[in-house]
Amino acid sequence: MRVPPYSRDPGWQRFFAGAAIGAIISWIVFTQIFGILQEKQVRQLKTQQEIIVQLKHDLNIWQQDYIQLNKENKKRLTIQSIDVKVINAQSYGIDTYTTFRIEEDIKKDIQHITAKDIETVYKSKELLKKAIENKTYIIDNRTYHLDIETILFFTNISIELKLKQQ
Repeated sequence: MRVPPYSRDPGWQRFFAGAAIGAIISWIVFTQIFGILQEKQVRQLKTQQEIIVQLKHDLNIWQQDYIQLNKENKKRLTIQSIDVKVINAQSYGIDTYTTFRIEEDIKKDIQHITAKDIETVYKSKELLKKAIENKTYIIDNRTYHLDIETILFFTNISIELKLKQQ
């Protein structure tokens, strides 16, 4: 078997030349379109990167402002309310009404610290302790005084007291 001599036939020569020229032209068109699309993608990526950098910068500024405002607000926190609780009144046989009166009396004595800075109140906590502990109560012909178990300072001061018999 022999291969037909296509190289000598002008019809086949035109077909192969046309296929080669078509392949070259289509390759040039493909590379041109691909280059244009890639250029658009690069521009879009660059724009998005610039937007991301700007947004990160804005976020950093907002976070710094937020932290600064929190610091300033913490400095300006004030006492809003006072909670007093006598934790061992039942062990001495004292009724709840008398316990309530003692708690209200302590609240009334230290009410002046309401609406003051937490920092100022904390610095004067020893004075606050002495004001509470130096008070004596006479209940059913017995003398009691209070000892502070815990004090928690925040916008709400929470004080837990223990009754002690003298």
